[in-house]
Amino acid sequence: MRLMRALSKKSTYAMRALIALARHEGHGPVLIADLAEKERIPRKFLEAVLLELKNAGFLESKKGKGGGYSLARSAAQISLGQVIRLLDGTLAPMPCASERAFKKCDECVSLATCGIHPVMRKVRDETARILDGTSLEDVRRHEDALQRQRHAPWVYEI
Repeated sequence: MRLMRALSKKSTYAMRALIALARHEGHGPVLIADLAEKERIPRKFLEAVLLELKNAGFLESKKGKGGGYSLARSAAQISLGQVIRLLDGTLAPMPCASERAFKKCDECVSLATCGIHPVMRKVRDETARILDGTSLEDVRRHEDALQRQRHAPWVYEI
């Protein structure tokens, strides 16, 4: 089975790095080398992704001793949808379903009578609703809950 459209490595790495920075929020900047090692992201690739995120206002950086990257605003104010749109563009599975980058599909005979178009718009709308409604903070909390469950002691009752 083939997936419709996978996220790019760039978006995947960006989300992992941002969530790691959300986990470190309030504790100062994180060095690229530490972030790359902990998240297992190639350092050169991570440098480029972090620079793009900084230029878009998601991150701030500090040079010198005690330097590194940190979130420019709270993790609760950054949605996964914002990050993916920045790095991958539209969330639509087909060009004709995009609001920002609409393009009639090459194979389409008539957009007015196409049955696939409205379905793909619904897919786009639901994808946007979920990703725009999920913040870095939401993901961090979910990961914390999973960690607590994983390390919870087993209780046996007879």
